[in-house]
Amino acid sequence: MRDEERDDKLSSSAILTDILWGMSKVMVSFPEELLAELDTEARRRSTSRSALLATAARRELARRDSEQVAAAIARSEQRFVSAGTFEAADLVRHDRDSRRPPT
Repeated sequence: MRDEERDDKLSSSAILTDILWGMSKVMVSFPEELLAELDTEARRRSTSRSALLATAARRELARRDSEQVAAAIARSEQRFVSAGTFEAADLVRHDRDSRRPPT
């Protein structure tokens, strides 16, 4: 191998190392049809399979847990227990009428 070829390979290796710095490689298994869908979607978005999977993982991790959502709903329901019964249309009508200028 000539010195120039070796230098080119070392330079390419350094660039690749910079790009992948802070990245971990993992091996995952997907059904063939899911992998095909992922690849199609990655091409459609002009991105890589890894970038698409990283975006999907971040989105999934940011989603609220169903137990957290259920707890939040229960807290909201408790806040309205003391409100009693009411007709929503009456409230909307009253609010609308209170905004009208006197005639």
